[in-house]
Amino acid sequence: MSDSHAGHHEAKHPYHLVEPSPWPALGAFAALLAFGGAVMFMHSYAGGTWIMTAGILLIFLTMILWWRDVIREAEFKGDHTPVVALSHRYGMALFIASEVMFFVAFFWAFFNASLFPTEAIGKVWPPKDIHPFDPFDLPFVNTLILLTSGVTVTWAHHALREDNRRDVLRGLALTILLGISFTCVQAWEYSHAPFSFKGGIYPSTFFMATGFHGFHVMIGTTFLTVCFFRALKGHFKPDHHVGFEAAAWYWHFVDVVWLFLFTCIYWWGGR
Repeated sequence: MSDSHAGHHEAKHPYHLVEPSPWPALGAFAALLAFGGAVMFMHSYAGGTWIMTAGILLIFLTMILWWRDVIREAEFKGDHTPVVALSHRYGMALFIASEVMFFVAFFWAFFNASLFPTEAIGKVWPPKDIHPFDPFDLPFVNTLILLTSGVTVTWAHHALREDNRRDVLRGLALTILLGISFTCVQAWEYSHAPFSFKGGIYPSTFFMATGFHGFHVMIGTTFLTVCFFRALKGHFKPDHHVGFEAAAWYWHFVDVVWLFLFTCIYWWGGR
């Protein structure tokens, strides 16, 4: 190939023009299936369970294939230039901001019910028939677990910036184990809860807030597990590891939300 012909295909700008991809359309279709199936399931229509399950599985398949392509663009094709990496950081920051507002809605519901208890629950909080968890039992254990995991993921991040692959893997492995431990402790706590989800406003707000946080912990643990195997394969460089940064930011967000949950819902709200 001549120099002039090769130069014709050189990038003229630092931006990444995304190639045509089937994953956005497939993801939208999968979400429609999952949502429609969930509505059918909740209204006891025949086939709702199967449609919802198919939609959820298709969503997972779309995520795996889409992120596989993004990893290839970042690690092998060189499409994620410094300008593109910066845009990804802004995108992750905005995503976390949207997640903050998501939890604000649950805190708003909890404070509205707890600060202004209605006649229906005896004008007291917690309601008289509710026996809250002891905040310094399992919830405190989970607080220590998440705070420790914040330290280990930070250790892994600093090790990556120093190109210390061994400590990157150690820090990530410990963080993943701590994340799994948190989920197990919360599952044990839920299985021994003295109230059920349908037991009134206190259980509803409690399980919605803490349950969605637990779901985010599972997502973050999966995120970090992917980073672990990527680091094991030699991905990430000291000056180019946006994927790892996004996972670390998300995990710190999960940590901070839990501190608010522990303080406001377990300790203050259960007194």
